[in-house]
Amino acid sequence: MDNTAKQQIIEDYIAAYNAFDVDGMLGMLHTNIRFENYSEHEMTLSINGIDAFREVAQQASRMFLSRNQTIENIAFEDDQTVVFITYTAICAVDLSEDVKKGDRLNLKGQSVFKFKDNMISFLADYSRAIASRY
Repeated sequence: MDNTAKQQIIEDYIAAYNAFDVDGMLGMLHTNIRFENYSEHEMTLSINGIDAFREVAQQASRMFLSRNQTIENIAFEDDQTVVFITYTAICAVDLSEDVKKGDRLNLKGQSVFKFKDNMISFLADYSRAIASRY
């Protein structure tokens, strides 16, 4: 799979993510997808399989009024593609004692993608806060 095809799949996946299009996201994932999420260097979620991913994606879509990942840069490495992103979102629910409904989140991060059978087979998101949530 060449880098142009990888980039197109990643861009389509992020567009579906931004649009809360869970089915669109799932259409680019391998059935054996492995997903990991890290916040401030700590793993917060690890799942395997498309059914588990669907459940998490549907839950996450209800947590935000809006969300937007913007690609800042892409690095193609031997067996993975690293996408540098900025992320903004407005919470639809209270996420914690500190993050409340209506708060704006501003994050910087990286997403690591691996591919199998022309589909995303591994995705790890790494994020850190870059500004006040207000």
